[in-house]
Amino acid sequence: MTLWFVFALMTVAAIFAVLWPLSRGRAVGRGGSEAVVYRDQLAEIDRDLAAGSIGAAEAEAARIEISRRLLSAADQNERDAPLQGNLRLRRVAAVVALVGLPVIAAGLYLWLGSPQLGDFPLAERSRVADANQPLTNLVAQVESHLEKNPTDGRGWSVLAPVLSRLGRYDDAVRAYRNAITYAGDSAERRADLGEALLGAAGGVVTSDAKAEFERAVAQNADDAKANYFLGLAAEQDGRKADAAAIWQALLAKAPADAPWRPLVQAALVRVGGVAAPPLPDSAMAAAKDMGEADRGAMIRGMVDRLATRLKQNGDDVEGWLRLVRAYLVMGERDKAISALSDARQAVANDAERLRQLNEGLKNLGLDG
Repeated sequence: MTLWFVFALMTVAAIFAVLWPLSRGRAVGRGGSEAVVYRDQLAEIDRDLAAGSIGAAEAEAARIEISRRLLSAADQNERDAPLQGNLRLRRVAAVVALVGLPVIAAGLYLWLGSPQLGDFPLAERSRVADANQPLTNLVAQVESHLEKNPTDGRGWSVLAPVLSRLGRYDDAVRAYRNAITYAGDSAERRADLGEALLGAAGGVVTSDAKAEFERAVAQNADDAKANYFLGLAAEQDGRKADAAAIWQALLAKAPADAPWRPLVQAALVRVGGVAAPPLPDSAMAAAKDMGEADRGAMIRGMVDRLATRLKQNGDDVEGWLRLVRAYLVMGERDKAISALSDARQAVANDAERLRQLNEGLKNLGLDG
């Protein structure tokens, strides 16, 4: 309100600045009244001369002076006449300044401005998202936005995975359901919803979560997340053979560099499935025609050589992860734990390598 009051005062001041010069004019009729006075003075001189009050020379000098003043007054009248003739024009200009300018300004604002746009108070401006704010503050801002705009599917899609990472699984479930409702159904959203339901249940694949994973697979049979958790559901139900079959099929179709492959391989080992550690292409070609015993011996030799190399140079984080994974696949968990301990000791002085190692161990199902 104060801002609008200031704008109104500025408008009034601008109009006054235009009208003030137009309202100032010279006194009307001043030249005409002076001419009458000078004519009276000429008549007075003639009377004084007739009465003998002044001499002829004095009378002539007085007539000349008064005549000069009379001519000057007549010239002034002629100069003032155009000013009087422009009075109507000045009135029109005043009306335009008083009425026209505000009307024109309002029209331009309605055309170019946004009068229907709501205000944006300073308190709101101070709450604009800032990447340096804590994540919880940013989440609160998005939640506040979604309370006012509950049909914003994109907003729910952005919020849901963040809520899952924060461990707010019940809220994440609601967010994923809203994302599906307002942003569209998809295998990815169904699998994410199932994972949030699993988190809310403390890691148990409930019937609701399983139903969501099945819906995801119905839309995309190759969805890795949904297939993994369907295998986990089978494992939790005691159907280890079914779990192994699901995970083996998933690995068979997975790219060699799939980031989730170690997690599925570790799960397959856990249920007694058969899985071999990844081999180089040359080794795969050599093992193609080998018997099971010879292939196992070749793999064992490769693992032993890898372990020997890592003892000499322990900076290879990826090598340590391959070694731990190989021991897990071969069912030698004690050696895997020992290799894990050696790996941490080898990279203990390098924070970045230690972080990479711990992340990789988490993917293998071990405590990073």
